[in-house]
Formats: sequence, structure tokens, C-alpha cells
Amino acid sequence: MSFTIAIIGRPNVGKSTLFNRLVGQKLALVDDLPGVTRDRREGEAKLGDLQFIIIDTAGLDEGAKGSLTARMQEQTETAIAQADALFFVIDARIGLTPTDRAFADFARKANKPVLLVANKSEGKHGDAGAMEAFALGLGDPIQISAEHGEGMGELYDALSQLMPEPVDEDEAEDDAPLSEEEAATRPIRVAIVGRPNAGKSTLINHLLGEERLLTSPEAGTTRDSIAVEINWKGRDFRVFDTAGLRRRSRIEEKLEKLSVADALRAVRFAEVVVLMMDTQNRFEEQDLRIADLIEREGRAVVLAVNKWDLMETKGGGAISSLRRDADHWLPQLKGVPIVAVSGLMGEGIDRLMQAIQDAYAIWNRRVPTSALNRWFEQAIQANPPPAVSGRRLKLNYITQNKARPPSFVLFCSRADAVPQSYLRYLTNSMRETFDLPGTPVRITLREKANPFAHKRKRPS
Repeated sequence: MSFTIAIIGRPNVGKSTLFNRLVGQKLALVDDLPGVTRDRREGEAKLGDLQFIIIDTAGLDEGAKGSLTARMQEQTETAIAQADALFFVIDARIGLTPTDRAFADFARKANKPVLLVANKSEGKHGDAGAMEAFALGLGDPIQISAEHGEGMGELYDALSQLMPEPVDEDEAEDDAPLSEEEAATRPIRVAIVGRPNAGKSTLINHLLGEERLLTSPEAGTTRDSIAVEINWKGRDFRVFDTAGLRRRSRIEEKLEKLSVADALRAVRFAEVVVLMMDTQNRFEEQDLRIADLIEREGRAVVLAVNKWDLMETKGGGAISSLRRDADHWLPQLKGVPIVAVSGLMGEGIDRLMQAIQDAYAIWNRRVPTSALNRWFEQAIQANPPPAVSGRRLKLNYITQNKARPPSFVLFCSRADAVPQSYLRYLTNSMRETFDLPGTPVRITLREKANPFAHKRKRPS
């Protein structure tokens, strides 16, 4: 059974830095600005031979009921309820504050084992603040520096007293490669991206059936890319909520730059990317830029037009209009699945989840070699390659070298002379013939080896 620890404390004491140290990756955003973390984030942590689940939380702070601050604290309370133990973190350089004392009482009332962690204890400046921490009555403070990795041994010793005995390595599950059946049923990694306030977090909350992610009418509520596990009609998904992506020229604050970088990492890690657009302002320039980014990263794409409940006319004509707009504005993703949804009301959710599974299947598709050869011959006969500089190009044969996304190698003469327009013709013909709508298709040109290239020319 997994052991879960929640990191709690007031804002800006280094909780996210400690989280990143324990998971071994820079997953949580870190900045000098207090209150960077808003949603709770989970990760698989390791400290020596101890393995456990760690939860990073928003800084404990008081706020009016219903406010964003109050709802952030509710997220922290949920994390405490899920945890088996708590890391109560203070800033040893500043020492105890009234907020620390107030929330130490809060931690005691949780009735969970608490380890008092005095962070930022590097050098001599942290000793006085760490000594003050004895007054909290939460046991001996463990002096660490999460940023520099100091004091991890002392933290290990204290944590090992709380955790159950580790499972013997001989009894642990084997790390054998996944079978085809297991691979087909493993969670599909999905990233939800879009401009700020497109309704990404609202949609995921509806999928989960709970207020797992903070939402607000104010744009930019989400900062970290938060991963949640979803089971939809027997199929598992790992869904990443991301920060809204604005135009680069409008991004000024360092924190927003970090949030955007985190969202882009989620896109690269995902297998299917859902691009959410606001139905009132769809296919704007930034939407097209994001779609182009996803295509260049080679991920399967699904377009979700959110807030469909605000549309006055919702008939087949409106859906057909969406289809025409998508094919017009995104020719590089011709046939991309487009679904009208309402994250708030739950409209179109079944269609969206089915579209994600269909896009994932197409993204993994391999075309039989015999069928590929037949198509290639017919495509060349229907539209032969053009002559360049008075010499006709010779296309020899094509083969699929990999899937995820479908990628092909075309052997030809003078690869650098093949026009991009002819490659687009082959790509669109392939999409139509082999039913590859929306997914990126890669065609790499390779010149066939010349068997006479090694022979020297005869002297004239």
C-alpha cells in the first residue's frame, strides 16, 4: 500500500522546491513570488530506499469564503485528508511568524503524524529560526535546504520511523516489458491546452465529478500543469490541465513564462492534445499558433469548442460551419476531429472522450506495406512528380518507418528538389486513402544510394 505525505505551510517557505527535490524533477513551478502554487500536485517521490506519494499544496492562508484564496485552502485541506503524514515547512531564515503558529494548530488538529521541517537552513542564518521552531510543539525541527539538498539524511531518518516496512525486492513486481494487451489498456496521456479562460479546468472537473482544479472567471488561474487520473467507461486516461497560452509578446511576468514552459512540456509528454477554443472567439490567431505547435510536436489533435451552451443556434448547420472553419484554418491538420462541448454543463463530453480514443488509435496506426505500395503507384500515376530544371524527379518507393505519429520514408532522386506542394499532395492523398484525419503525417525524403558513385571518372 502506498504511503502519502502532504507538504503544508504558509506561502513562500519552499514547499514546491522540496517537492521537486523529492520527485527528482522540476515539476512544480518555483518563484520568489508568494502564492505560486494554487492547485495541489501529486508525484512519486523517493528518498534513499523510501518510496512514497508526495503532495505539493498551496500555502496556507486565510481568505474570505468563496474567494480564490479560500478555495486554495480547501484544496490543501483535501490533501491533508488524503495524506498519511504531513511535512510542516517553515522558513528558518525568517523564523516563526503568527501565521506559522496559527497553522501549526491546524496541523495538530489533522491528527496525522507531523514532521516539522525548517527549510532554508543553509549557513548560519537558519540556526536561530530553527531553534524558534521548538515552540510550535511539533517535535524537533529537521533542518534542511531543499534548494541545495542539505539535511536530506536527517529527513530520511525521521521519515523512516513513520513509514511501513519496505517491500522486499524479490517480492516486488517484475519490471518486464508490457505485453501488447497491457500497452493497449495503459492510460492515454492527454494534455488540455488553449488560450487563457477557455474552460480547461472546468472541463476536467466535470470529467472527475469533483472540484479537483481551481476555476475562476479571472484568466490565468491555472499556473502549474496538473495531472489527474480519469477512468471513462473502462478506459484510463492521464489528463494534464495546463496554463493558458497567450501570445509571446503579451507575456511579461517571469511567472507566466514559467507557466507557459510547463504547458509546453505537457504537450511534449502527451500522446493526444485537446485544443480548447471559446465558441465566441474561435480560430483566433493564437489558437492557430497553438495548433501549429501541436502539429510540429507530432501529437494527435482533437479540437474542442467549449461554452457551446452559450450558442443560440446549435443545429447541424453550426457543426458543419465548425468543420469548414477547421479545414480552412488548419490545412496541415485536415480532417481533425472537432467536438462542441460545454465543460460547465457536461454537453458533448462522451463525444470528446470517444474522439480522443479515435485520435489515439489513428496516431498509432501502421499501414500494411502492400496497401502502401498500391497507393504509391496510383498516386504517382494520377499526378506525376514535376520536372525540376528540365529533369524529371524519380520517386522509387515509400515505406513506413514508425507510428506515433505515422511516419514514412520516401526514396527518390534529388531529394532537395522535391517541391513542398508535391509532398502536400502525397500527404493529403495518404490521409484520404488510409483514413488518417487530423493526425500529423511525416514524410522524410531520402536519396537512393548510387551504386556507381564510388567509381572514378575516366580522364578525358
